[in-house]
Amino acid sequence: MRRLIFLGCMVILAACRQAPVLPTGVVADNAMVVSARVEASRIGVAIMKKGGNAFDAMVATEMALAVAYPFAGNLGGGGFMVYRKASGDIGGLDYREKAPLTAHADMYLDSLGNVIPDMSTVGATAVGVPGTVAGIIEVHQKYGSLPLNEILQPVIDLANKGVVVTEKQAKRLESYKERFIAVNGDSTKFAREFKAGDTIKYPELATTLTKIMDQGRDGFYKGEVAQKIAAFIQENGGFITEKDLEKYEAVWRYPVVFTYKDLKIISMSPPSSGGVTMNQIFKMMEPYDIGSFGHNSEKAIQLFTEAARRAYADRNYFLGDPDFVDIPLDVILTQEYLTQRMEGFSFDGATPSSDVSHGQVEVLESMETTHYSIVDAKGNAISATTTLNGGYGSKLYHPELGIFFNNEMDDFSAKPGVPNMFGLIGAEANSIAPEKRMLSSMTPTIVEKEGELWLVVGTPGGSTIITAVAQTILNSYEFNMSMQQAVNAPRFHHQWLPDVLMFEEEGFSGELKENLKTKGYQIMEGRSRIIGKVDAIKILPDGRLEGGADKRGDDTAVGY
Repeated sequence: MRRLIFLGCMVILAACRQAPVLPTGVVADNAMVVSARVEASRIGVAIMKKGGNAFDAMVATEMALAVAYPFAGNLGGGGFMVYRKASGDIGGLDYREKAPLTAHADMYLDSLGNVIPDMSTVGATAVGVPGTVAGIIEVHQKYGSLPLNEILQPVIDLANKGVVVTEKQAKRLESYKERFIAVNGDSTKFAREFKAGDTIKYPELATTLTKIMDQGRDGFYKGEVAQKIAAFIQENGGFITEKDLEKYEAVWRYPVVFTYKDLKIISMSPPSSGGVTMNQIFKMMEPYDIGSFGHNSEKAIQLFTEAARRAYADRNYFLGDPDFVDIPLDVILTQEYLTQRMEGFSFDGATPSSDVSHGQVEVLESMETTHYSIVDAKGNAISATTTLNGGYGSKLYHPELGIFFNNEMDDFSAKPGVPNMFGLIGAEANSIAPEKRMLSSMTPTIVEKEGELWLVVGTPGGSTIITAVAQTILNSYEFNMSMQQAVNAPRFHHQWLPDVLMFEEEGFSGELKENLKTKGYQIMEGRSRIIGKVDAIKILPDGRLEGGADKRGDDTAVGY
């Protein structure tokens, strides 16, 4: 009788997990953009209403974020995009920044071989060759359907009209003000105080965008703009030349594709570490029925943490730019290898990170990234993550061009084994070399369920990106949450080193944390930051779209 009752309960539990959940986010019939700012989401949707496809909307949204969200939206940075066409065809674009031609492995070390403080993080010496403009032009040339001027004119109009400052943006600008002044002087545009409700106009950025609209790629990487960028960077002690800019190219790459139960997950390939690391995490968890453990339960957190611990150890050792290093994906993604990696796992206690090296086969990045998800009326989907690395990048601002420059050079391993500014340990695979792309945690992802488009998801959050995306997918699939619920749910993170388990402020009980401590888990004490700002879209059973815009930011879903 007990066995029958138990089996009955399991059947009911499984049925509950499979029952369609009512949407709690913004729902649209045809198309949707979810991004960090309402202005960018609206412009992307307006492009699709005019007959543009998801790729046209990507160009518009990416450039609108450079205007409305300069904290991470950019012309002076780079990113990754994964797409799935309505036909089922998939692909990815790498428009990650590159090291300048004069770069070398020891460029951030002093005469004693020690890392020079701030050199790879602040000012012109930290700037990698930007890739964003090359990325959007490449997307437009290959898959765009509207003329570039129709796509970019609304963005230029937004820059001239100005953007209203939100409360969150006002706080960010205030907290960064002294750093802006330290790098750019007290006459910089962002030295003044901005309050919520103020309007910031960007006429210089509008002029730069107009050159790109008129001249395409050459409007940024050649001619007047390229000359001004190179001269400005070099005057401030940096390394980028006109030749660096002219040589830059975005690269089409095939995504990492793997299954988890009846899901097909399509995510970015190296030099993004997101797809590979998430692949390992999901495959290490797959033998367990995590859905039956309960959302953010002790056992669910343990299983996820131990899989993440092992995957991040491999990430930090093996991954880098595939154009420069051989990555043993044919080994580290096999089920045999991953089963071996989990052999020491037990629910009885933690596996100390000191006992977990990379697997035998013969770094925290910045939070200040931004992500957007797009689905158009035909069913084409785009997941794109773009960044300057740190908030406002290197803090270096070009007053004539209206752009901030990245500090992505810090995402390399300035010295193997030494953590970068955000705590991630790097290895030889991610050492600096001319024209090499630095390793990233950006994880733009698209998920199919039973062969159909189901989720479009991604987030900022540095090294926490991978765990935030994975937990959002699990929330939707294993714990049957609506898209908005899955995005809003409290998150946790572990990345091998430092060996600490980090929880968001709300949503985890003191009892849960104490229980984990007794099992040997080190809990990060004190005030915790938020983990990611997920922007995602779910395709509902009736074909409508539900947007999940993260409550942690000003993120907004717009659809029609």
